[in-house]
Amino acid sequence: MSASLLATALDLAAAGVPVLPLRIHKAPFGNCPDCARNACGGRPNMRVPGSCVCPWPCHAWAAATTDTGVITSPAWARAWRKATAIAYHPGGVRLTVVDLDNADAIAWATRHLPPTRTVPTTRGQHWIYAGTMPSANGVRPGVDIKSRMSYARWLGPGTGTMTALPNVVRALAVKKPTPVRPVTVAVSGLAGGGECRHRTPAYLERGIAMAEQRIAEANCAVHTTVYRTFLAVLSTHGRCGCLTDAHMQRLFTAAQAKGENPRHCTDAWTNALTALGM
Repeated sequence: MSASLLATALDLAAAGVPVLPLRIHKAPFGNCPDCARNACGGRPNMRVPGSCVCPWPCHAWAAATTDTGVITSPAWARAWRKATAIAYHPGGVRLTVVDLDNADAIAWATRHLPPTRTVPTTRGQHWIYAGTMPSANGVRPGVDIKSRMSYARWLGPGTGTMTALPNVVRALAVKKPTPVRPVTVAVSGLAGGGECRHRTPAYLERGIAMAEQRIAEANCAVHTTVYRTFLAVLSTHGRCGCLTDAHMQRLFTAAQAKGENPRHCTDAWTNALTALGM
């Protein structure tokens, strides 16, 4: 290890930047036997907080610290001797790093993102914004987001004026719902036909809207909520001939917005039909 790595890490820690050592290939050091496979339960600042107080730099980004006593401790000294770089936790200083991995990614960012502080990397650039957001890899070809629950290599303070994190960057990490694909399950004319026994189309529209809302508000057990909602809609409207493929697609769209894929939607619909003997 170059003595300058530890000196730089201590300078960053003194400035309030949480740091950790990186080994070859820019990777964090692996967990110790006690922390392997997260057997210790994880550190308090991980996605699922745990009580781990391991003295080693385990758990990657979650081990980043500003505590100089930890950074210079005997447990960390072994890692520093093998370290090839320094990492920092951007979310720990309320920053977001847009990691642009190649020239095409830089060109895209130049066209679409507001300018901010930039840091040259081996193959591209880090664009640093003030503010935090969820981290996400591969949001575009050659583009990663490093903020909360992530680490980035320290490559210097960069140049330029830092900009507040814009919505266009936040939107990159938002998972797009899978587009609704055509399905083979039909609902038109399931039984009977003729005048709807509910007398007015407004009753059906209200029922579909309530079903969409029920799916959208599901916070857990999404599969079960989707199935039960499909079952309720079919039991109420499926036999009178007023339920159309367009209504079904609306329900599928609501389900996919909650993370269901088209196959799960089709299976839930088919299972509901079967349960009702349709």
